[in-house]
Amino acid sequence: MNISDLPLVAFFQRVLDPLIIMGSLYLCSAAVGAPFNGYMLILMVLAFYVSTSVYAYVDPYRNWRRGHMLGYVRGVLVGWAIIAAILLLLGKCSGLISLYDRKAVTAWLLVTPLALLVNYVATWWTGNGRRASEVRSVVIVGANDLGLRFAEKIENQAGHLMQVRGFFDDRMELRRPPGLRHEMLGKMDDVAQYVRAHNVKMIYISQPISAQPRIRKLIDELQDTTASVYFLPDIYVFDLMQARFDSVAGMPVIAICETPFTGFNSMVKRVSDIVLALAIQIMLLPIMLVIALLVKLGSPGPVIFRQRRYGLYGEEIIVYKFRSMTVTEDGDKVVQARKGDQRVTPIGAFLRKSSLDELPQFINVLQGRMSIVGPRPHAVAHNEQYRKLIKGYMLRHKVKPGITGWAQVNGLRGETETLDKMEARIQYDLDYLRSWSLWLDIWIILCTVKVVLKRENAF
Repeated sequence: MNISDLPLVAFFQRVLDPLIIMGSLYLCSAAVGAPFNGYMLILMVLAFYVSTSVYAYVDPYRNWRRGHMLGYVRGVLVGWAIIAAILLLLGKCSGLISLYDRKAVTAWLLVTPLALLVNYVATWWTGNGRRASEVRSVVIVGANDLGLRFAEKIENQAGHLMQVRGFFDDRMELRRPPGLRHEMLGKMDDVAQYVRAHNVKMIYISQPISAQPRIRKLIDELQDTTASVYFLPDIYVFDLMQARFDSVAGMPVIAICETPFTGFNSMVKRVSDIVLALAIQIMLLPIMLVIALLVKLGSPGPVIFRQRRYGLYGEEIIVYKFRSMTVTEDGDKVVQARKGDQRVTPIGAFLRKSSLDELPQFINVLQGRMSIVGPRPHAVAHNEQYRKLIKGYMLRHKVKPGITGWAQVNGLRGETETLDKMEARIQYDLDYLRSWSLWLDIWIILCTVKVVLKRENAF
């Protein structure tokens, strides 16, 4: 029996629940006699994207795996309330809400959480009778931090139906990590005999790569058993960024440092950028025309300031802004604007305070050079300066630069006059790459509105 056979949590969370949500919308439309037109299809697609992200964040299946039914119900209802609020907000802001059949949408909002709960009860009822006989015995080879962490995960998630019998390790007791609560069953030479005698179903090897000869010897001995053998790679010794398992030309590989925007995530990110950028450009076009006129009349020079920045994969791009200063620096040395900077024009001071000077960057988003949310792009001169001083600085270029970012909504907007401030900004940028989700992007956009209205750290 494969370890992924039993509870199929990833399938429910990633595929089945969103499909139930989409199917409920179609059935509710048919039940009230509402036409299922292109607008309903847009709502269905949005519901799929939003529900996937929200339920991954709320994770009601965490309680399912632990057998807490009430906690699961609460998670489903809270998650659905968040999904409904986001969809209603998007519909209100875009004006699409008036184009939907009110009866169909109301019925869908009420029926969907019930459908999700019925699905859970049916799954729980059909599988509950088999659970006792399907608990699989586990031994772990390697009483180290990784092995202990794995054993703790198994204990905290009863839905995996696995029971840790104990550990095998060749090290002396003094070298074992604290917090070892399971029984020590012997040394590595004793594993095969114990597995045969106790009919152990699963063996997890938690050993460093340097122990390869002993691992090979152990695997050879386990050929005389029926146990399934798995290797726990200690990838946590690295500074992980979107770590995942994959295959290339049929060869298994482990991603240690990867962009979050691959495959499905890349499509979600790009579609959300295009939709939001188009909507904002259309709504703010009259304001942008007025700003352009004021900039032109306020001081000599071009309306749009073009500056070289580093974009995706560190390639140079041209970023647009409304000119807010009397100079247009883009050389080997660029001086950041400071409080009271004499180079800032009167209209430029207002534009920088209100962040209206950034509006032309939505054109960069539509061009595919930037994203609405991502690490803020720095001038090429600043990149060349800080990449030598801050470890991991260039990793922020594994994604497209953004108009706003995680660092900016956490108080690191504007001038970074000290190395410490720039290091803090880079740390927030890297945290964004590690934990990206569509829900995080939405949260950053909402926080950006609040930060801009307060007009802090911009001059």
